[in-house]
Amino acid sequence: MGLPVKPIKPQKISDQVAEQLTELIFRGFIKPGERFPSERELAKEFKVSRPTIREAVSHLCVKGLLEQRQGQGTFVKPLDQISQNPLSIFFEGENINLQHILEVRLGLECNAAAFAALRADESDLMHLKTSLETMKQDIAQGGLGHEADISFHMAIAYSTKNPVQVKVMRSMYNFLFFGIKMNLQKLYEIPENVDKIMQQHTEIYLAIRHRDTQASLEAMKKHITFVLDFFKKQSELQLSTTL
Repeated sequence: MGLPVKPIKPQKISDQVAEQLTELIFRGFIKPGERFPSERELAKEFKVSRPTIREAVSHLCVKGLLEQRQGQGTFVKPLDQISQNPLSIFFEGENINLQHILEVRLGLECNAAAFAALRADESDLMHLKTSLETMKQDIAQGGLGHEADISFHMAIAYSTKNPVQVKVMRSMYNFLFFGIKMNLQKLYEIPENVDKIMQQHTEIYLAIRHRDTQASLEAMKKHITFVLDFFKKQSELQLSTTL
């Protein structure tokens, strides 16, 4: 045929390490603003050479997920500084609000929950349970639980075993993070909403754990619809008070 194909090259070890490190960030094991493990620690964990780790970390710095601070070490970049998100560029200048994000999540995450119920392995279920427990602990201590919340939703994306689902959720990561944080700040102004949100997350987890695809979809739909309806009512209330 004479097609202009390029030679297939095996994936470099550093690329595989970079992919796993990226997943650890998105799953919430290493949080925005936290110091990244040292080259020595990571080389020991991955059982690879320090130059391999150095190359992987450099790759994540170029992607904008990490930043190296002179004399301090390497840190996960705070979300408001991540500039490589393709959605941020695509939506530049657009009037994006929480309702827009929630409507997209409604379609994206309901299907994800159903597929997670079919495909989640024991490791995925552990990630979901850990995120749920961390959320409860943070809320009990007066926090919002938003970091654990985003980890919970990312864990569902990974549970689908669908690389497109994962990449779309990764691309939405900073929208999702700030959306969830802003959602919870408003929602928790009404104390009873705290228990409702926790119960909704628990129902999603249990449905996925029990391999019930329809219940998983419905539980996620109930959760996102609850939040969406809350903000629609808030917007309508604000509009009526300005008229």
